[in-house]
Amino acid sequence: MIYTPLFFVFFVLVFMLVWLFINTIDKRKWLSFLISIILAPVVYFFIFYPMLNIFSSYHHQKYFNADAWLEKPALRYEMSNHIINDSLFIGKTKKHIESQLGTPEWFGWDDSIKANSAEKWNYNLGFKPGAFNNMQECLELTFHNQKVKTVRQYQLEQQFE
Repeated sequence: MIYTPLFFVFFVLVFMLVWLFINTIDKRKWLSFLISIILAPVVYFFIFYPMLNIFSSYHHQKYFNADAWLEKPALRYEMSNHIINDSLFIGKTKKHIESQLGTPEWFGWDDSIKANSAEKWNYNLGFKPGAFNNMQECLELTFHNQKVKTVRQYQLEQQFE
């Protein structure tokens, strides 16, 4: 486990809450302190930490890797920031993009021609972890003269039955 300043802040917060709760049961400070020392790690790791992971939108960030992109499509969202922030594919050809990302999963809508355009390639990035998340992450690459002009990330709402 990696001990970060945020870990210590959260752990002290949980300890104080447990100690205040135990104080309402028994007024003996030494007993409340002893029970709080024992219960604080249990409450932290079995109640607080799982709830924090469920309701926070934190997820790992990874560098782009073509093999991982093709092998684990559900985890592509972890690489999307690297692709967008570092402009990895701006100016690359369609052939290069296809070798790195695979064939496009669908073509994007182009209002100028009122149809799906082969100049807008879309890839599914998966769902970011978190409770009540029904937004699918997508990546769109727009081409001009056979080269990537823009890369953008957007979300699609998914309906689950």
